[in-house]
Amino acid sequence: MVGVIGAGAWGTALAQVAASNGHDVRLWARDPALVAAINATHENAAYLPAAALSPRISATTDLAWVAEAEVNLMVTPAQAMRSVLTALPARAQPLVVCSKGIEASTHLLMSEVAAAEHPDSPVLVLSGPTFAHEVARGLPTAVTLAGEDAAARARVADLIAAPHFRPYASADVIGAEIGGAVKNVLAIACGVVEGAGLGQNARAALIARGFAEMTRFGLAKGARAETLAGLSGLGDLVLTCSSTASRNFSLGAGIGRGEPVRALLAERRTVAEGAHTAPVLHEAAAAAGVEMPITAAVCALLDGAPVRAVIDALLARPLREEG
Repeated sequence: MVGVIGAGAWGTALAQVAASNGHDVRLWARDPALVAAINATHENAAYLPAAALSPRISATTDLAWVAEAEVNLMVTPAQAMRSVLTALPARAQPLVVCSKGIEASTHLLMSEVAAAEHPDSPVLVLSGPTFAHEVARGLPTAVTLAGEDAAARARVADLIAAPHFRPYASADVIGAEIGGAVKNVLAIACGVVEGAGLGQNARAALIARGFAEMTRFGLAKGARAETLAGLSGLGDLVLTCSSTASRNFSLGAGIGRGEPVRALLAERRTVAEGAHTAPVLHEAAAAAGVEMPITAAVCALLDGAPVRAVIDALLARPLREEG
């Protein structure tokens, strides 16, 4: 049995993957109305409409019931992760972090939060280029499954691997997490390029320079370069910087068109994690002595700075060697 904690689009898609492999799935949500609707209709119309869910998926508001699962996939918003983990009964089963972000109050990665709250559980990270609606439809997807415990990695992979959903093993938990967190911020920047009509040349340059920022920060935090250049880093970056299906890209596009940031954030039912991660990442980078000008620009835009002024400031930076 597999537990999935968080019934947004991504949590629901992962529940569908596990159920398609023949496993019973307990899907946790905080909202009783959402739970009742999923169980009654076998559809999550609020977050993943038009996806017919397996009858093996049972939604619940009971964390203790979900905690009985062989493995629990943590798919809550990053800033809510600790509170949910605190409420989750402690067992020694693997916890798989599937959310992408950095805790605002501590600058800890989600895997570090999970390890602090459940020290007896092996902690893994699942990350990569994944749009939930494509995963739920059974379209081909490859992800990174990172964890220091090889036995736990194999156990989790056996539960979620499918012909259309291929996890690649890694021991680099930090690298897998940093790639997922940083790309959300960079996706906002690429959305701004789209919304402001700056062209494909500008977007390609921003992806490349953004990847350089990701790499600098990741290496400073102990990540491996090959992880950052893999599915959970560069792969996820390319996906979310290239499509309006990305919540972060869509947020940036609205900012680029001149729409008020507060209004854009208020109208969204789902969380654009990059908006929460950007200021935390900026602070963490400064503490590590890492220069991240694109991240700083996104922070300025989220604070309401004029788009043209922020772009002009980026373009006016002194010329330098690539790297």
